[in-house]
Amino acid sequence: MRTILITGQGGTGRTTVAAATALKAAGEGTRTLVLTADRTDTLGAVLGVRTGPDPVEAGPRLTAWRPDAAARFREDLTAFQERATTALDLLGATRLDAEEVTPLPGAEELALLRALRDAAMSETYDLLVVDLPPAPQALGLLALPEELRRYLRRLLPPERQAARALRPVLGRLAGVPMPAEWLYETAARWDLELAAVEAVVADRATIVRLVAEPGPAGADAVRTAATAFALRGLSVDALVANRVLPGATNDTWLAALAAQQRKALEEWRETYDLHEVPHLGHDPRGTHDLAALPVPGVNTAPTPVEWPVTDQPAEDGGERVLVWHIPLPGAIREELDLIRRGDELVVTVGQFRRIVPLPSALRRCTVAGAALREGELRIRFAPDPDLWPRSR
Repeated sequence: MRTILITGQGGTGRTTVAAATALKAAGEGTRTLVLTADRTDTLGAVLGVRTGPDPVEAGPRLTAWRPDAAARFREDLTAFQERATTALDLLGATRLDAEEVTPLPGAEELALLRALRDAAMSETYDLLVVDLPPAPQALGLLALPEELRRYLRRLLPPERQAARALRPVLGRLAGVPMPAEWLYETAARWDLELAAVEAVVADRATIVRLVAEPGPAGADAVRTAATAFALRGLSVDALVANRVLPGATNDTWLAALAAQQRKALEEWRETYDLHEVPHLGHDPRGTHDLAALPVPGVNTAPTPVEWPVTDQPAEDGGERVLVWHIPLPGAIREELDLIRRGDELVVTVGQFRRIVPLPSALRRCTVAGAALREGELRIRFAPDPDLWPRSR
C-alpha cells in the first residue's frame, strides 16, 4: 500500500487537498482510504458525507474515516486499570468509570497513529491518504513512535526483560520490588504497535505533500517544514500552492495580492514540484468542486531520502575521513546544533530535534567537524584507533 501524508500551514486547505487527492485516485480505479484526525467533521463536509468512528463510503472506491479518539482513550484507560488492580488497591485509589473519562490533549493524534497502522495492515485498500494536523504538530506526531520506542528501550531494556526468571532473586538482593510481569508485557506490546506505525512512516513508498498559500508567510512555513521532514528522513513529493488568484484583474487590492503570490510561486517553482490550485471563489464543497481542483496524481515514484556515508580525503591533507551526508534543504547554519552521545547523534534544526543512531562504520570514529553546504549537512568522522578492537 502507498501512503500520502498531507500537511501544511494551518488554514491553507489541507483537508480539501487531501479529499481532492483521494477522490482523484479513486476515480482512476485505486481503492482509496482518506483518514483524518480532525475533531470536527471537516473532511465529511468537504466530501458531502458524514464521517465517524467507522469507515464510511464516500464514493466509488473511496472510503473516509475519522477515528473516535474518546472511545479508544476510554478503552485504554479501562484496560490499564484492570492490569494495575493490585497497585491501585495498595494506593487506595478510586477507579475511574469509562463514562466519566474524557480524552486528554493528544488523544486525537494517538488515535490517528493507530488508525494509520490498522489501515496499512489491511488488504482492503491500495492507497492511504492522511489528512495530518498542521505541519509543526504533524512532525511531532510522526516522530512520536520513534521517540517512544527509544524511551521504552531506555526504561525497560530488552536484556532486563529477558531476565524475568531472576526477578524475585534480584528484588531480594536489591531490597526493592522489581517491576511486575504485566509491565514488561505492556511495554513489549507497545513496542510492537509503535514499530508497526514507524514502519509505515519510514516506508519508501510513503511520501509527504505540503499545502501552502503563496506569500511570505507561506514561504517561511514551507521552508521550515521541508527541512524538518528531511530531518525525519521523509521526502516532500510535491508542493500544492492552494487558492492561487487569477493574475488579470482590475481590482488594485487583488492585483497587489496576486503579484505577491506570483513572486512566491516563481521561487517555489525552482525548488519544488509545484502544483497550482486556483481559487474557486468559494470554499469547495462536494465531489463536483473537488474534481475541479488540479491536485497532483498519485502515480509518481517517490524519491527516497538517503543518508550515505562516503570515504573522502581530509581537507588538511591528513588521513582520510568518513563523511556522513544528511540532506537538510532550507536549513540555516545558525539554527543547527550537533551533539554526539555515545553511539547516537543529536541533530537539532531550529525547533526540531532528532536522535539518530550512528551507522556502524562511524561508531569507532570521532567527530572531526561539520559543514552545511548546498542544503546538506556533512559531518566528518576520523577513525579513532583507541575505539577499535585490539588484537591479542
